[in-house]
Amino acid sequence: MKLIAARMERIKPSPSLMATARVQELRAAGRDIVGLTSGEPDFDTPPHIVEAAYAAMKAGKTRYTVVDGTPELKRAICDKFERENGLIFAPDEITAGNGGKQGVVKSLTAGICVAMSQNT
Repeated sequence: MKLIAARMERIKPSPSLMATARVQELRAAGRDIVGLTSGEPDFDTPPHIVEAAYAAMKAGKTRYTVVDGTPELKRAICDKFERENGLIFAPDEITAGNGGKQGVVKSLTAGICVAMSQNT
């Protein structure tokens, strides 16, 4: 008797993860490859970020947050855009995500929702 539903067998591996694995294989074989498959940087996390994360965890900030970013993060993003780019946004105009795929899905979903609301 199978313990996993049959529909689980229809799940295919992520094409982007498969491409990332192929880039790693080619690099291991000595090929000079520029991987454009995932947003993984080619450098270690800078020490000041590691220290800030460590301090936050020591302060008890170890729980899940709201999906689109904490108020503090959104405020910091607004401040960065104003300081470095001369752009002014309100925190309710900012959404943060944990990766590119999440950002693309949010963007496409927002566009679909706007289009649907205009058709009703």
